[in-house]
Amino acid sequence: MKHSNLLNIKISAYVGAILCTALWGTAFPLIRLGYTKFDIAQSDIGSKLLFAGERFALAGVLVFLFGLIFYKKPPMLRRKDILAVAMLGLVQTTMQYLFAYIGVGFTTATNTSILTGTVSIISVVLSGIFFRQDRLTALKIVGCVIGLFGIIYVNIFDFSVGSVTFFGDIIVLMSSLSGAGGNIITKKISPHRNPTTVTAWQLFIGGIALLIIGLLCGGKIDHTNISGVIILLWLSLVSSVSFLLWTELLKRHPVSRITAFMMLIPIFGTIWSGILLGEDVLSVNNLISLALIAAGIVLVNINIRGKNEHQRCNF
Repeated sequence: MKHSNLLNIKISAYVGAILCTALWGTAFPLIRLGYTKFDIAQSDIGSKLLFAGERFALAGVLVFLFGLIFYKKPPMLRRKDILAVAMLGLVQTTMQYLFAYIGVGFTTATNTSILTGTVSIISVVLSGIFFRQDRLTALKIVGCVIGLFGIIYVNIFDFSVGSVTFFGDIIVLMSSLSGAGGNIITKKISPHRNPTTVTAWQLFIGGIALLIIGLLCGGKIDHTNISGVIILLWLSLVSSVSFLLWTELLKRHPVSRITAFMMLIPIFGTIWSGILLGEDVLSVNNLISLALIAAGIVLVNINIRGKNEHQRCNF
Protein backbone atom coordinates (compact mmCIF):
# COMPACT_ATOMS: atom_id res chain seq x y z
CA MET A 1 0.00 0.00 0.00
CA LYS A 2 1.15 3.55 -0.71
CA HIS A 3 2.59 5.39 2.31
CA SER A 4 2.52 2.09 4.25
CA ASN A 5 6.15 2.12 5.40
CA LEU A 6 4.76 3.09 8.79
CA LEU A 7 3.60 -0.52 9.14
CA ASN A 8 7.22 -1.66 9.13
CA ILE A 9 7.68 -0.12 12.59
CA LYS A 10 7.02 -2.59 15.42
CA ILE A 11 4.81 -0.32 17.49
CA SER A 12 2.69 0.49 14.43
CA ALA A 13 2.41 -3.23 13.70
CA TYR A 14 1.26 -3.87 17.27
CA VAL A 15 -1.38 -1.13 17.02
CA GLY A 16 -2.52 -2.50 13.65
CA ALA A 17 -2.80 -6.05 15.01
CA ILE A 18 -4.81 -4.83 18.01
CA LEU A 19 -7.10 -2.89 15.66
CA CYS A 20 -7.70 -6.03 13.58
CA THR A 21 -8.57 -8.11 16.64
CA ALA A 22 -10.83 -5.37 17.98
CA LEU A 23 -12.70 -5.29 14.67
CA TRP A 24 -12.94 -9.09 14.52
CA GLY A 25 -14.26 -9.04 18.07
CA THR A 26 -17.36 -7.15 16.89
CA ALA A 27 -18.27 -10.17 14.79
CA PHE A 28 -19.20 -12.32 17.81
CA PRO A 29 -22.24 -10.29 18.95
CA LEU A 30 -23.14 -8.92 15.51
CA ILE A 31 -23.40 -12.37 13.94
CA ARG A 32 -25.78 -13.32 16.72
CA LEU A 33 -27.78 -10.15 16.08
CA GLY A 34 -27.72 -10.90 12.35
CA TYR A 35 -29.20 -14.35 12.93
CA THR A 36 -31.99 -12.74 14.96
CA LYS A 37 -32.74 -10.04 12.39
CA PHE A 38 -32.75 -12.51 9.48
CA ASP A 39 -34.68 -15.07 11.56
CA ILE A 40 -32.03 -17.77 11.08
CA ALA A 41 -32.60 -20.73 13.39
CA GLN A 42 -29.69 -22.20 15.34
CA SER A 43 -29.97 -25.48 13.42
CA ASP A 44 -30.21 -23.79 9.98
CA ILE A 45 -26.62 -24.43 8.82
CA GLY A 46 -27.43 -23.59 5.19
CA SER A 47 -28.65 -20.08 5.98
CA LYS A 48 -25.72 -19.49 8.33
CA LEU A 49 -23.24 -20.44 5.61
CA LEU A 50 -25.15 -18.30 3.12
CA PHE A 51 -24.91 -15.39 5.57
CA ALA A 52 -21.15 -15.97 5.93
CA GLY A 53 -20.72 -16.30 2.18
CA GLU A 54 -22.48 -13.00 1.50
CA ARG A 55 -20.37 -11.34 4.20
CA PHE A 56 -17.02 -12.39 2.76
CA ALA A 57 -17.89 -12.14 -0.92
CA LEU A 58 -19.10 -8.58 -0.32
CA ALA A 59 -15.94 -7.88 1.70
CA GLY A 60 -13.90 -8.97 -1.31
CA VAL A 61 -15.85 -6.59 -3.52
CA LEU A 62 -15.21 -3.72 -1.07
CA VAL A 63 -11.45 -4.39 -1.12
CA PHE A 64 -11.65 -4.60 -4.91
CA LEU A 65 -13.30 -1.16 -5.01
CA PHE A 66 -10.71 0.20 -2.59
CA GLY A 67 -7.94 -0.98 -4.91
CA LEU A 68 -9.72 0.52 -7.91
CA ILE A 69 -9.99 3.91 -6.18
CA PHE A 70 -6.56 3.90 -4.52
CA TYR A 71 -4.48 2.50 -7.38
CA LYS A 72 -6.66 3.81 -10.24
CA LYS A 73 -6.89 0.29 -11.65
CA PRO A 74 -8.66 -2.94 -10.65
CA PRO A 75 -6.61 -5.40 -8.54
CA MET A 76 -6.43 -8.17 -11.13
CA LEU A 77 -4.80 -11.52 -10.48
CA ARG A 78 -1.94 -12.65 -12.66
CA ARG A 79 -2.43 -16.12 -14.10
CA LYS A 80 0.47 -17.51 -12.06
CA ASP A 81 -1.12 -16.20 -8.82
CA ILE A 82 -4.58 -17.71 -9.27
CA LEU A 83 -3.85 -21.08 -7.67
CA ALA A 84 -2.04 -19.64 -4.64
CA VAL A 85 -4.69 -17.01 -3.89
CA ALA A 86 -7.53 -19.46 -4.48
CA MET A 87 -5.92 -21.89 -2.03
CA LEU A 88 -5.68 -19.10 0.55
CA GLY A 89 -9.34 -18.20 0.06
CA LEU A 90 -10.50 -21.80 0.39
CA VAL A 91 -8.41 -22.42 3.53
CA GLN A 92 -8.61 -19.09 5.37
CA THR A 93 -12.18 -18.17 4.48
CA THR A 94 -14.16 -21.19 3.24
CA MET A 95 -12.77 -23.98 5.43
CA GLN A 96 -12.26 -21.84 8.53
CA TYR A 97 -15.81 -20.51 8.58
CA LEU A 98 -17.43 -23.67 7.26
CA PHE A 99 -16.05 -25.59 10.25
CA ALA A 100 -16.80 -22.67 12.60
CA TYR A 101 -20.45 -22.30 11.61
CA ILE A 102 -21.07 -26.04 11.82
CA GLY A 103 -19.14 -26.51 15.05
CA VAL A 104 -20.92 -23.80 17.03
CA GLY A 105 -24.17 -25.69 16.58
CA PHE A 106 -22.79 -28.64 18.53
CA THR A 107 -20.85 -26.96 21.32
CA THR A 108 -21.14 -24.02 23.67
CA ALA A 109 -20.19 -20.41 22.94
CA THR A 110 -17.63 -20.69 25.74
CA ASN A 111 -15.90 -23.70 24.23
CA THR A 112 -15.95 -21.96 20.85
CA SER A 113 -14.29 -18.88 22.35
CA ILE A 114 -11.53 -20.94 23.94
CA LEU A 115 -10.84 -23.05 20.85
CA THR A 116 -10.92 -20.02 18.57
CA GLY A 117 -8.21 -18.51 20.73
CA THR A 118 -5.90 -21.39 19.84
CA VAL A 119 -5.46 -20.00 16.30
CA SER A 120 -2.66 -17.74 17.50
CA ILE A 121 -0.90 -20.57 19.32
CA ILE A 122 -1.11 -22.95 16.36
CA SER A 123 0.12 -20.15 14.09
CA VAL A 124 3.15 -19.48 16.32
CA VAL A 125 4.05 -23.19 16.34
CA LEU A 126 3.58 -23.62 12.57
CA SER A 127 5.58 -20.46 11.92
CA GLY A 128 8.51 -21.95 13.79
CA ILE A 129 8.29 -25.00 11.53
CA PHE A 130 7.90 -23.25 8.17
CA PHE A 131 9.99 -20.11 8.66
CA ARG A 132 13.57 -20.41 9.88
CA GLN A 133 13.75 -16.71 10.79
CA ASP A 134 10.70 -17.09 13.05
CA ARG A 135 12.00 -19.99 15.13
CA LEU A 136 10.06 -21.35 18.07
CA THR A 137 11.64 -20.38 21.41
CA ALA A 138 10.98 -21.24 25.03
CA LEU A 139 9.61 -17.75 25.65
CA LYS A 140 7.16 -18.10 22.76
CA ILE A 141 5.95 -21.44 24.12
CA VAL A 142 5.54 -20.01 27.62
CA GLY A 143 3.78 -16.95 26.20
CA CYS A 144 1.35 -19.12 24.24
CA VAL A 145 0.58 -21.26 27.31
CA ILE A 146 -0.02 -18.20 29.50
CA GLY A 147 -2.20 -16.60 26.82
CA LEU A 148 -4.25 -19.77 26.39
CA PHE A 149 -4.69 -20.00 30.15
CA GLY A 150 -5.99 -16.43 30.07
CA ILE A 151 -8.58 -17.41 27.46
CA ILE A 152 -9.58 -20.48 29.47
CA TYR A 153 -9.71 -18.54 32.75
CA VAL A 154 -12.36 -16.10 31.58
CA ASN A 155 -14.54 -19.04 30.47
CA ILE A 156 -13.60 -21.73 32.94
CA PHE A 157 -16.82 -21.62 34.96
CA ASP A 158 -18.88 -22.18 31.80
CA PHE A 159 -16.62 -24.76 30.16
CA SER A 160 -18.41 -28.05 29.46
CA VAL A 161 -17.55 -31.47 28.11
CA GLY A 162 -19.94 -34.03 26.70
CA SER A 163 -20.54 -36.25 23.68
CA VAL A 164 -22.20 -33.45 21.73
CA THR A 165 -19.79 -30.72 22.81
CA PHE A 166 -16.82 -33.00 22.09
CA PHE A 167 -17.92 -33.39 18.46
CA GLY A 168 -18.51 -29.66 18.18
CA ASP A 169 -15.16 -28.91 19.80
CA ILE A 170 -13.34 -31.05 17.24
CA ILE A 171 -15.06 -29.24 14.38
CA VAL A 172 -14.27 -25.81 15.88
CA LEU A 173 -10.67 -26.93 16.37
CA MET A 174 -10.57 -27.76 12.65
CA SER A 175 -11.66 -24.16 12.07
CA SER A 176 -8.74 -22.96 14.19
CA LEU A 177 -6.34 -25.17 12.24
CA SER A 178 -7.68 -23.70 9.00
CA GLY A 179 -7.25 -20.16 10.33
CA ALA A 180 -3.68 -20.89 11.38
CA GLY A 181 -2.99 -22.50 8.02
CA GLY A 182 -4.36 -19.39 6.36
CA ASN A 183 -1.87 -17.25 8.30
CA ILE A 184 1.02 -19.42 7.10
CA ILE A 185 -0.18 -19.37 3.48
CA THR A 186 -0.61 -15.58 3.66
CA LYS A 187 2.97 -15.20 4.84
CA LYS A 188 4.20 -17.54 2.10
CA ILE A 189 2.47 -15.87 -0.84
CA SER A 190 2.32 -12.18 0.18
CA PRO A 191 6.01 -11.05 -0.14
CA HIS A 192 5.95 -10.72 -3.94
CA ARG A 193 2.28 -9.89 -4.39
CA ASN A 194 0.07 -6.86 -3.81
CA PRO A 195 -1.77 -7.34 -0.47
CA THR A 196 -4.85 -5.54 -1.82
CA THR A 197 -5.11 -7.97 -4.72
CA VAL A 198 -4.50 -11.00 -2.50
CA THR A 199 -7.08 -9.88 0.07
CA ALA A 200 -9.77 -8.93 -2.44
CA TRP A 201 -9.63 -12.18 -4.35
CA GLN A 202 -9.14 -14.55 -1.43
CA LEU A 203 -12.18 -13.06 0.35
CA PHE A 204 -14.25 -13.13 -2.83
CA ILE A 205 -13.29 -16.69 -3.79
CA GLY A 206 -13.73 -17.99 -0.25
CA GLY A 207 -17.04 -16.16 0.11
CA ILE A 208 -18.44 -17.45 -3.18
CA ALA A 209 -17.56 -21.02 -2.13
CA LEU A 210 -19.47 -20.51 1.14
CA LEU A 211 -22.39 -19.03 -0.83
CA ILE A 212 -22.59 -22.10 -3.05
CA ILE A 213 -22.40 -24.51 -0.10
CA GLY A 214 -25.07 -22.52 1.75
CA LEU A 215 -27.41 -22.59 -1.24
CA LEU A 216 -26.84 -26.32 -1.74
CA CYS A 217 -27.75 -26.83 1.92
CA GLY A 218 -31.04 -24.99 1.37
CA GLY A 219 -30.05 -21.69 2.94
CA LYS A 220 -32.30 -18.64 2.56
CA ILE A 221 -32.00 -15.04 3.75
CA ASP A 222 -34.72 -12.36 3.75
CA HIS A 223 -32.93 -9.22 2.57
CA THR A 224 -36.00 -7.05 3.15
CA ASN A 225 -34.97 -6.69 6.80
CA ILE A 226 -33.07 -3.38 6.80
CA SER A 227 -31.48 -3.92 10.22
CA GLY A 228 -30.12 -7.28 9.10
CA VAL A 229 -28.74 -5.80 5.89
CA ILE A 230 -26.98 -3.04 7.86
CA ILE A 231 -25.37 -5.67 10.11
CA LEU A 232 -24.29 -7.64 7.04
CA LEU A 233 -22.75 -4.52 5.48
CA TRP A 234 -20.88 -3.70 8.69
CA LEU A 235 -19.52 -7.24 8.99
CA SER A 236 -18.38 -7.06 5.37
CA LEU A 237 -16.67 -3.72 6.00
CA VAL A 238 -14.97 -5.10 9.12
CA SER A 239 -13.73 -8.13 7.19
CA SER A 240 -12.43 -6.05 4.29
CA VAL A 241 -10.51 -3.58 6.48
CA SER A 242 -9.16 -6.11 8.98
CA PHE A 243 -8.07 -8.74 6.45
CA LEU A 244 -6.42 -6.13 4.23
CA LEU A 245 -4.46 -4.73 7.18
CA TRP A 246 -3.70 -8.26 8.46
CA THR A 247 -2.28 -9.31 5.10
CA GLU A 248 -0.08 -6.20 5.06
CA LEU A 249 1.19 -6.95 8.58
CA LEU A 250 1.95 -10.61 7.84
CA LYS A 251 3.81 -9.55 4.71
CA ARG A 252 6.09 -7.26 6.70
CA HIS A 253 6.56 -9.05 10.04
CA PRO A 254 7.14 -12.56 11.45
CA VAL A 255 3.97 -14.60 11.81
CA SER A 256 4.44 -15.10 15.55
CA ARG A 257 4.79 -11.36 16.18
CA ILE A 258 1.42 -10.60 14.60
CA THR A 259 -0.69 -13.69 15.27
CA ALA A 260 0.04 -13.60 19.02
CA PHE A 261 -2.45 -10.73 19.17
CA MET A 262 -5.24 -13.05 18.01
CA MET A 263 -5.47 -14.17 21.64
CA LEU A 264 -7.23 -10.83 22.21
CA ILE A 265 -10.17 -11.71 19.93
CA PRO A 266 -12.19 -13.54 22.65
CA ILE A 267 -11.58 -10.62 25.02
CA PHE A 268 -12.77 -8.08 22.46
CA GLY A 269 -15.70 -10.37 21.70
CA THR A 270 -16.67 -10.26 25.37
CA ILE A 271 -16.27 -6.47 25.52
CA TRP A 272 -18.34 -5.89 22.39
CA SER A 273 -21.01 -8.30 23.65
CA GLY A 274 -21.28 -6.14 26.74
CA ILE A 275 -21.59 -2.98 24.66
CA LEU A 276 -23.95 -4.29 21.97
CA LEU A 277 -25.90 -6.98 23.81
CA GLY A 278 -25.92 -5.52 27.32
CA GLU A 279 -23.96 -8.41 28.84
CA ASP A 280 -21.95 -7.90 32.04
CA VAL A 281 -18.25 -7.75 31.16
CA LEU A 282 -16.77 -5.67 34.00
CA SER A 283 -15.66 -8.58 36.15
CA VAL A 284 -12.47 -9.53 37.95
CA ASN A 285 -12.24 -12.69 35.83
CA ASN A 286 -12.18 -10.64 32.62
CA LEU A 287 -9.48 -8.32 33.94
CA ILE A 288 -7.31 -11.25 35.09
CA SER A 289 -7.81 -12.94 31.73
CA LEU A 290 -6.80 -9.78 29.87
CA ALA A 291 -3.67 -9.44 32.03
CA LEU A 292 -2.65 -13.06 31.32
CA ILE A 293 -3.22 -12.68 27.58
CA ALA A 294 -1.26 -9.42 27.53
CA ALA A 295 1.61 -11.14 29.35
CA GLY A 296 1.51 -13.97 26.82
CA ILE A 297 1.66 -11.56 23.90
CA VAL A 298 4.64 -9.75 25.45
CA LEU A 299 6.53 -13.02 25.95
CA VAL A 300 5.88 -14.17 22.39
CA ASN A 301 7.20 -10.85 21.08
CA ILE A 302 10.32 -10.65 23.24
CA ASN A 303 13.39 -11.14 21.08
CA ILE A 304 16.47 -12.33 22.96
CA ARG A 305 19.53 -11.78 20.78
CA GLY A 306 22.63 -13.92 20.86
CA LYS A 307 25.98 -13.10 22.46
CA ASN A 308 27.35 -11.67 19.25
CA GLU A 309 24.57 -9.09 19.45
CA HIS A 310 25.40 -8.06 23.03
CA GLN A 311 22.66 -10.28 24.46
CA ARG A 312 20.11 -7.52 24.28
CA CYS A 313 16.43 -8.16 24.90
CA ASN A 314 14.12 -6.25 22.56
CA PHE A 315 10.34 -5.98 22.40
